Amino acid sequence: MDSSTGAPLRLRITLAVAGFTVEQLDVTLEEKELTIRGRQVEDGEDRIYLHRGIAARQFQRTFVLAEGMNVLGAELRNGLLSIDLVRPEPTRQAKRIDIVARP
Repeated sequence: MDSSTGAPLRLRITLAVAGFTVEQLDVTLEEKELTIRGRQVEDGEDRIYLHRGIAARQFQRTFVLAEGMNVLGAELRNGLLSIDLVRPEPTRQAKRIDIVARP
């Protein structure tokens, strides 16, 4: 949290996922673990490449989020997967404390 403005803390995780489509990507949040998986399936054709600029691969990345972090959403644009996170400002509660008079 930015203490000077009181605004919630916003973060962004960005991964380069060139060659993957939305259907081949999976983003899940379980407890505090944010997991990003990418799976590319072979097209079934036997091809021989002289050079393959974008490698067909599978990957998995896991991030442990701090307490109170929430995932706002994910966006795939130009080969970059961005996941936006926010930690809301904690609610401030005033609690009245009773004073006991003793002789």
